[in-house]
Amino acid sequence: MTEQPLLRIGVIADPQYADLDPNPALNRYFRESVAKISAAIETFEGEDLAFVITLGDLIDRGFENFAPALAAYAPSRHECLFLPGNHDYLIAPEKIADLPTVLGMPAPYYSFHKAGIRFLIINGCEDSLFATADNLERQEQARRRLLALKAEGAANAMDWNAGLTDTQFAWIEAELAAAKAAGEPVIVMGHYPIYPEHDHNLWDWQRLAKLFEQNPQVIAYLCGHNHQGNLGRFGNTWCINFRGMVDTPAENAFAILNLHAAHIEIQGFGRQESLTLRR
Repeated sequence: MTEQPLLRIGVIADPQYADLDPNPALNRYFRESVAKISAAIETFEGEDLAFVITLGDLIDRGFENFAPALAAYAPSRHECLFLPGNHDYLIAPEKIADLPTVLGMPAPYYSFHKAGIRFLIINGCEDSLFATADNLERQEQARRRLLALKAEGAANAMDWNAGLTDTQFAWIEAELAAAKAAGEPVIVMGHYPIYPEHDHNLWDWQRLAKLFEQNPQVIAYLCGHNHQGNLGRFGNTWCINFRGMVDTPAENAFAILNLHAAHIEIQGFGRQESLTLRR
């Protein structure tokens, strides 16, 4: 008999919907993303999933684009969760504080449990030029941080990347300590890759990867942002970078993650490849 997974989740990365003409030079087909989301949701409807997660960049820009993008998820019988990506912050500064509410998040970063697993949703955009557009002092701090990374020659010293504050790192450390004490495996979900090294990585990628290495209960980190996708293992943590949905005029990209006792299976659709990763 085939082993049943402990838990299954639907995964979407980087729809970047906007009512904009395509930009073929950047492989961005913005308007097609609503239909692609709908197709992914229809596929998920036939599956028994714990939830569906969208790993950031639901829209490309413009607050008015959230409504049609979110409407594509409305038929889902599954809980649909979201986290912010850099493009989600390309909205009027006065709307930035509303973003967690628009995405249905109880807080800018938070944890929850499913099937004995602790999930962490982090906000990798917290320290950035775009998420701080409503706070000039914080934006200037982020600018100085970016300039320091550029001076070091860091590959990820890009203004479309971002980092975490020490406050969020302290929260992550406390969550991991609690999970360790409770004997719980952990899956972390964020927008930015952390491993392997890449120019799309979180500004703090080494610090976060090292923290996960010190906490082998972190079995997977799920992310988007790098639309080409990527895969690596740092310590005990599989770092799975899912491919961007917005990149093609017709072909889709989404996945179902099946968590088993001894392995993680990624069932890919469209451009997203399928993978089997041992735990």
